[in-house]
Amino acid sequence: MARSPSASRGFVVASLLPQIAGDTGVTLVQAGYLVVTYAFAYAIGAPVAAALTGSLDRRTVLTGSTLVFVAGALLAAVSPTYILLLAARLLIAVMAGLYAATAQATAVAISEPHHRARAIAAIVGGTTLAVAFGAPLGAFISAFAGWRGTYYFIALIGALAALVVWFMLPRGLYADRLTIAQRLGVVRHPGLLPALLTMLLYMTGPFAVYTYIAAVAVEGTGLSRSLMPVVLLAFGIGAAIGNFLGGQFSDRFGATRTVVIASVLNAVVLMSVSWIMNLPDNIAGPSLIAIMVIWGVIAWMFPPAQASRVLAIAPESAPLALSLNYSALYLGVAFGSMIGGQVIAHIGLEYLGWIGGLFPLMGLVVIRLANTGVRKEELSIA
Repeated sequence: MARSPSASRGFVVASLLPQIAGDTGVTLVQAGYLVVTYAFAYAIGAPVAAALTGSLDRRTVLTGSTLVFVAGALLAAVSPTYILLLAARLLIAVMAGLYAATAQATAVAISEPHHRARAIAAIVGGTTLAVAFGAPLGAFISAFAGWRGTYYFIALIGALAALVVWFMLPRGLYADRLTIAQRLGVVRHPGLLPALLTMLLYMTGPFAVYTYIAAVAVEGTGLSRSLMPVVLLAFGIGAAIGNFLGGQFSDRFGATRTVVIASVLNAVVLMSVSWIMNLPDNIAGPSLIAIMVIWGVIAWMFPPAQASRVLAIAPESAPLALSLNYSALYLGVAFGSMIGGQVIAHIGLEYLGWIGGLFPLMGLVVIRLANTGVRKEELSIA
């Protein structure tokens, strides 16, 4: 199945925020709200849109959501004002969420029962790589064609993806229509709610920093703006490695153990970003590029392991559980972007990493409390 560019689209804007702020006449923090509103729209709009379209042919839903996504990208490219750009991103976010949820359900529908977990993991892994490489590609294009050129390129890729889906995916794939209440009912699985909360907290920390990575690189470490594609590509390379390692470590050492290791290391790396910003520029810049590779590896070890945890908790409701996992991911992105903006506005850019690093550690507390609760329940039953 073709992978929509919708996943990478959500995070490309992180590298474009300074350009967008300057062009639309808003502050950097206000430009950061483009990430916040996108994430909220994705997290809330995806389950609603998936419930409304659940009984339709999945080829139609996938192709249609991609085409509306393309229209939104074109609208963003020509937006003369910040408000219209914000509206375009809201439209794109809902379509991105609808595509992701439908793609997961379709992967299950066209796979043999004993390969379903593998099929869903492939969708999750593809989205992870799209996110990892979307931002550096967007930054590279914007260096030549501006941030509007990046949107035009995204629209082009989206149109190609729609064609691939339409011609390669068989028609006649339907699913039972599920209400929003039925979709959310999967949360009643023991252990799923703490797992979703862990995802939310884990993503909050990194995106308090990553949303404003252009400001961190240029203002915090003195790097030239022309080096932003290099900074983001370093992260993308690390993310590709981390995505692979996350699956391997989950199989070998267990998904929960991998999540714990990734959370601890992520907190350390995030706090290191703040420390780097206090170094002389001739040291800080190269150090940031180096740590971006390490951060990419560590940060993206988490999603495959987290997906494995969710699959283990609710295997019979895998598409719905993973859809909620995506919602938790994007809520974390939204909260992280909001918190990062407030840190910049009221405390200072150099404190982003110190504060962001606390959230993965809070996720560990949730895991610990959840495990303690399960053990107490088992003892009471015994």
